Amino acid sequence: MHLLIVEDEEKLGNYLRKGLVESGFSVDVARDGQSGLAFAQTGNYDALILDVMLPGLNGFEVLQEVRRSSKMPILVLTARDDVEDRVRGLELGADDYLAKPFAFMELLARVRALLRRGPMHEATRFTIGDLQLDTTTRRTTRGGKRLDLTAKEFALLSLLLRRQGQVLSRAVLADQVWGMNFDSETNVVDVAVRRLRSKIDDPFDVKLLHTVRGMGYVMELRVDER
Repeated sequence: MHLLIVEDEEKLGNYLRKGLVESGFSVDVARDGQSGLAFAQTGNYDALILDVMLPGLNGFEVLQEVRRSSKMPILVLTARDDVEDRVRGLELGADDYLAKPFAFMELLARVRALLRRGPMHEATRFTIGDLQLDTTTRRTTRGGKRLDLTAKEFALLSLLLRRQGQVLSRAVLADQVWGMNFDSETNVVDVAVRRLRSKIDDPFDVKLLHTVRGMGYVMELRVDER
C-alpha cells in the first residue's frame, strides 16, 4: 500500500513515515500544501493523511482540490478539535478526522479501516517467479518455503516488488525504507540488500534481485534465468 502524508511538522512527519513503513506501507511525505497537492494529483496513492495547518495551501484547500479528481480515502489531522472544523473537513470530502495529539496505533487502525472500505489502487499480494509476499499477513515465501525477514528486510522487499522492473537508486531506497537522506559514505542500503539477497536468492538457482552498476537495484525475473 502506498500512502501520502502532507505534514509540515518535520519531526511528526518523519515519525509517522517511520511507523507506517515498519507497518508494511510505502510512504511519501510532503511538507506544504502546494507540494502535497502536486503529489496527490500525480501519484498513485491508496490513502492520504492530511494536516490542516499547512504553509501555502491549507489542508482544507488541498482536500477540496484532491476531491475534484480522486476518491482515495483521506484522513485529516489537526490540532483543532472544534466541531465546526470537523464538520467542514467531512463536508469537503474527508473520510475520517483525528485531532492532535494522538497515539500512533490509533492512526494506524484508522488508516487500515479506511483502506478496507476505500478504493484500492494497489494489490496486497505480490509475486515474481516462485517468490510471494503478502503485506496483510506479512508472510513471505519462496518455493513454498517461509522466509524469515526482519521488519526492514520486509519493507525493502515490499518496495522492490511494488516497483518490480524499475531500477531503484540507493537514495530512493534510503528515503522510502529508512526515512533518511542517502549519504554516499554509508553502506546501510548495500548491507541490507546483501542480507535480503542471502535469504531470497542465495539458496535458489534463479536470481531475482539484481544490481545495476552505478544506478541501484531492480527486482525482476530475467529471460535468461527462467
